[in-house]
Amino acid sequence: MITTEKKSQAIRSAQTHVKDTGSPAAQVAVLTERIKELTEHLKVHKHDFAARRGLLQMVGKRRRLLSYIAQKDSQAYLDLIAKLGIRR
Repeated sequence: MITTEKKSQAIRSAQTHVKDTGSPAAQVAVLTERIKELTEHLKVHKHDFAARRGLLQMVGKRRRLLSYIAQKDSQAYLDLIAKLGIRR
C-alpha cells in the first residue's frame, strides 16, 4: 500500500499547477509508484495471484493514460516518461 507521503510526492513531481491532483500526468505518477511497490511485493510473494491481477490492471490503466497524453501533447508525454523512468 502506498503511503500518503509517497503519493503526495508523486503528485507534486507531475503537477502542472499548485492544485493539480487529478490530471493524467499526476495519475500516471501515482500509478507508477503503486506499480513499483507491488512489483517488490510480488518478488517475495510469487503466488499472490490476486495482487498480480491488480498489478496487470494498474499497468493497463497507466498505458491507457499514457496513450491519451501522447495523443494530446507528444512532448509532454516524452518529458513524463523520462521523468518517471518508464520505457516507451
